Amino acid sequence: MKRRVFLIFLAVLSSFNWAGAQQQKRLTSDWEFLKQDLGGIWEAVRPVAKGSSEAVPLWEPVTLPHSFNAEDAVDPDMNYYQGPGWYRTKLPLENPYPGGRILLHFEGAGQKTDVYVYTTKVGSHTGGYDEWTVDITDAVAQFQKLDVFNKQFKGSVPISIRSDNSRDLEMIPSDLSDFNLYGGIYRYLNLVYAPALSVERLFIKPELRTDLKAGKIDVRARYYDPTSLAGADITVRLKDPDGKLLATVKKSLKSFDEKASIAEFSVKSPFLWSPDKPQLYTVETELLSAAGKHIRTEKVGFRSFEFKEHGPFMLNNKRVLLKGTHRHEDHAGVAAAMTEDMIRTEMQMMKDMGVNFIRLGHYQQSPIVLDLCDSLGIMVWEEIPWCRGGLGGDIYKDQARRMLTNMIEQHYNHPSVIIWGLGNENDWPGDFSAFDKEAIRSFMAELNDLSHQLDPSRKTAIRRCDFCKDIVDVYSPSIWAGWYRGVYTDYKKVSEEENKRVKHFFHAEWGGDSHARRHSEDPDNALRKVKSSDGADERAGDASLYGGQARISKDGDWSESYMSNLIDWHLKEQETMPWLSGSAYWPFKDFSTPVRPENPVPYVNQKGVVERDFTKKESYYIFQSYWTSKPMVHIYGHSWPVRWGNEGEEKMVKVYSNADQAELFLNGKSFGVKVRNSQDFPAAGLRWNLPFVAGKNTVKVIATKGKIRMTDEISFDYETRKWTKPAKLVIHKTSEDDGIATLEARIYDAAGVQCLDNASLLKFSLSGDGELIDNQGTSTGSRNLQLYNGRGIIKVKLNKGRSTVSAKVEGVETAFINL
Repeated sequence: MKRRVFLIFLAVLSSFNWAGAQQQKRLTSDWEFLKQDLGGIWEAVRPVAKGSSEAVPLWEPVTLPHSFNAEDAVDPDMNYYQGPGWYRTKLPLENPYPGGRILLHFEGAGQKTDVYVYTTKVGSHTGGYDEWTVDITDAVAQFQKLDVFNKQFKGSVPISIRSDNSRDLEMIPSDLSDFNLYGGIYRYLNLVYAPALSVERLFIKPELRTDLKAGKIDVRARYYDPTSLAGADITVRLKDPDGKLLATVKKSLKSFDEKASIAEFSVKSPFLWSPDKPQLYTVETELLSAAGKHIRTEKVGFRSFEFKEHGPFMLNNKRVLLKGTHRHEDHAGVAAAMTEDMIRTEMQMMKDMGVNFIRLGHYQQSPIVLDLCDSLGIMVWEEIPWCRGGLGGDIYKDQARRMLTNMIEQHYNHPSVIIWGLGNENDWPGDFSAFDKEAIRSFMAELNDLSHQLDPSRKTAIRRCDFCKDIVDVYSPSIWAGWYRGVYTDYKKVSEEENKRVKHFFHAEWGGDSHARRHSEDPDNALRKVKSSDGADERAGDASLYGGQARISKDGDWSESYMSNLIDWHLKEQETMPWLSGSAYWPFKDFSTPVRPENPVPYVNQKGVVERDFTKKESYYIFQSYWTSKPMVHIYGHSWPVRWGNEGEEKMVKVYSNADQAELFLNGKSFGVKVRNSQDFPAAGLRWNLPFVAGKNTVKVIATKGKIRMTDEISFDYETRKWTKPAKLVIHKTSEDDGIATLEARIYDAAGVQCLDNASLLKFSLSGDGELIDNQGTSTGSRNLQLYNGRGIIKVKLNKGRSTVSAKVEGVETAFINL
């Protein structure tokens, strides 16, 4: 693979992944953190007696991965911290390889990072999302010669790391982006021991014959050889998805040319990788030299794909509708610092929802995510963070080139990857005094060429930059029918028009915001204000909650009820669009953003089908009902405790299911069997108009899919009384478990009727021994939030003490509860 002159590396710095190295350990514990800058590196390592007045600044113990924006990103009362933070630890280092290398492999840290061994700076990296490695061998050897090695540090080596997410217009992504640019070592940091000669990276290219009945695999390698050793022997093994050894190739290497093939394998009747059967082959290299033995293992897969011109997507010569979503690296309480268990949970939830495609927005993501996409069978569009703001100068462009190269080389072997994304919303100005469309086109063309040079086997793509749509292989325009513009019934017509404008159309980003636990008896009411002919793209200012033409994003109720209808309509229409390559709902999970402080949950983009803590919204089950084959049934309204209407009025109950048919019961009485028909909107025909009784109601469904029987049940109150203006706020404890109390505030009128359509801003506060569990960015984890149907929930950690919690809504008396 040809190296390019603009890739500049420090002598000790490599931009590649050592995840396959033989001796590797995650460095998760025994770290200290400081949320500010230091006067210099000496302040991190100088000897200070515990309790001394000189023990300033004060460091706190943390575990990696860690982001110093874990909570302040969604703090409703302040902007999130953007600046430097420091991490430090002491490592006992014992390299098992004589003359071997000691490496620190970063899976991602944001956004600029400096690494020190004692007082020696050993490496730096700019970019918060690609992997990179620092060789600390020589600095460690020099430090171990100093008296302080044994006297002060007791035979351990001090490592200090400065992470900085300060605003910088000559960096990507732009701070205008609709997501936080987190700071910290928010992905895993690995200690790697490698022999003096090792395989740094494998480039494995599986190819299929047109009829899919035979394939071949070509293997190349990049070597890490900082001491210039002479010669080595390499053995390459290929194993099938069951682990059976298929072939072995052995070679003696006189030189270490990464462009030279080290093994070629022919495979008859190869197992194919697909979403239904993600079959993975194993390629193992064993490098033997005077420096010792080094083993590296990679997973690869055979698959062919094609975007038909103005037509569908083909995988392994068959049409496959790309059923997608998006992922931001973001979670309640940790921000970007998601553990492997969290990532696995999230990706499995996507697969269980029926996803076979994901766009990783808007940056290279953790290698754990890509490994899971391979093993779960989820196709990937992965992109660099050239997102909004315009185009900067040479430093800016060098970072974009470097991050594109790193992303492609680091994730080259993943069969799940089918698209390299070059940018997002590059038509969005703001970071520079001049916005030059021709300069953006020129640089986009350069990145497109670079991507194809590095990897001719994948497609390139961008989303929402019409003046660059002819440059890339696949283009996604902005279509937000029923949210930022128009009505959702415009979706198919607009998509057909956009499909004609480009050779290869894909619809990335659609949907809209929903405040979890907010429901509506008339969810489509705001559509009456919106013009159907108003288009469907997002215009400048459409994300604002003020001004401009009527649109659901501003004038709608942000209910789960409305979003369920929008999603239901899109999914049923997609079944009648045989030319459609696919779409990706934006996004899978709510995430934090600095540009939406006035949302119902402040600083949270609430378009996810699950909340920031994995709590499922109703829309999750709608996707399941269209996209999965495993039998499922779900009555809409599990988080809707009180419905309302007139006495004797029939109210709709919707059931989302992939069943053949379903029977519904209200308070034990059957209201008949309905047959599922995906084109019978809403709920694919599984809907009933029922005469609720005032007070408690129970709805149960029995659904059948073939011989499989499924049930679901919900209970709720039906309110027939009419409420007037809010007059009273009440707060009460609904539960207590393991020292955590759940509190609910409700707003009532003067007659004691709950104001079920009230969406006022609610503010919780606490005094005493306990702690509010807030700054989570969820509907039950924010001290400031809009009410959902006249109520709001918060949790309190009691700490075995006494506390008073208040709830406040403007215009009514503050409510208190003693705990």
